[in-house]
Amino acid sequence: MSPDEFAAAQWSRATGAGVDPHEYRRVTDGLTSVADWGPSFVRTGHAYLRRAQDAGSARSAGEHLLMAARWFHLATLAPYAEAPRAAAEADRALGRALTLLEPGARRVSGEGFTGWLRGPSDAPGTVVVVPGLDSAKEEFLDLASALLARGLAVFAMDGPGQGVLAATTTFVPDYERVVGRVVDALGVARIGIVGMSLGGCFAARAAALEPRVAAVACVSGPFRLDWEELPPPVRDIMALRAGGAEAAREFVRDVDLTALAPRIAAPLLVVDGGQDVIPGVANGESLARLAPHGTHLSVPHGDHLLGNARPDWLPRLGDHLTHTLTGAPA
Repeated sequence: MSPDEFAAAQWSRATGAGVDPHEYRRVTDGLTSVADWGPSFVRTGHAYLRRAQDAGSARSAGEHLLMAARWFHLATLAPYAEAPRAAAEADRALGRALTLLEPGARRVSGEGFTGWLRGPSDAPGTVVVVPGLDSAKEEFLDLASALLARGLAVFAMDGPGQGVLAATTTFVPDYERVVGRVVDALGVARIGIVGMSLGGCFAARAAALEPRVAAVACVSGPFRLDWEELPPPVRDIMALRAGGAEAAREFVRDVDLTALAPRIAAPLLVVDGGQDVIPGVANGESLARLAPHGTHLSVPHGDHLLGNARPDWLPRLGDHLTHTLTGAPA
């Protein structure tokens, strides 16, 4: 794939993550190969660190640091030997930003997870945001902002094989156990959970098997995966995150929600994009149909993660979680 083709394929995801589209074009227009992606994005992240250092206020510094976190994370989307370092820089930039912007934010870590709990201590509900195959907590800052604006607390996490933990851990099929430990660590009686991409499958599993999940939403999450049909780049990422090709095959065999969907007692919103067509991936319509309280929202022009269609689903997702967790209209 040429660098132009790769940049075009990542356009919606990157801008959906909150980077400026004009800056994205400036950075990617200068790429001569896909191998340049990681170093170029890291350099852009460092430019934001310098802006933060020179900023005239804590607010400006914090905003620059949040943008640095986005660019460092996006550096990991192409094959890049220094991806673990970029993920660590994204994690540090996010931590520094929240320290400046939200003094009440709290780092919470445990076996197989780490992340930031944000929002009021007396929030009427807490939502856990679960990333996917190669995403991380830094990718969904705008989703977190939408939930925080509704008065909810948000715990944006990296789990095994994800984000800053990808260098030292691998994917686990029983992600519901990780979510259970997260709920224990947060000290809340019940949570909402939203999963993005492969995280949608993790969220659905948790909703089926962890009784403290009271509301769930899945965005571009697979209902089932077929290893033989998955595109080679997806297989490569899966093998990297799962600990090898054979481990990835075994992991993919476990990605099938047919038996678990009927056990999801919590209200469930499944969001799919009509343009999200990846070979080997069954989208979420079956999940919504089999779940006792499932609703399927299909956005015809939406792509994977629907970064090109946020007005069509993000407010509805925020309202779904808010209403379910609080019992009041958002």
